[in-house]
Amino acid sequence: MERVEFQPREGGKANCHMAFLDPTQDVLAAAMRGAWQRQTALTNNIANAETPGYEREDVNFQSALKNALANGESTAEMQFQVETQAQQPGPNGSSVDIGQESAKLAENGLDYQAMTQVLGAQDSMLSAAIGTV
Repeated sequence: MERVEFQPREGGKANCHMAFLDPTQDVLAAAMRGAWQRQTALTNNIANAETPGYEREDVNFQSALKNALANGESTAEMQFQVETQAQQPGPNGSSVDIGQESAKLAENGLDYQAMTQVLGAQDSMLSAAIGTV
């Protein structure tokens, strides 16, 4: 899978003029930040699968985004929290199941890839609409 990074444009803020026109831009950017943070937590879980006493971590960015949108909060500067999820440790003392973590990692990667494609398509449509293409 190709690595894609969300980079701000010149001036520091990413697409601030387009986010003003369409708040979906901010929501997609926040979701991408959350998915990236979740990817990091999931890879840390896999790396520590054999570490006795390690408790798996996750980032539930979808729930945080849903709550923010339901409450009318801005998602532009939203931060997501890594949550430790205490589970019954396996035979090696870790609460990580490699199979489950690998599946979650793959699913999260596909979600992130889909978000980048939607964001890119939206950016292209807005740029075409304002005549900058």
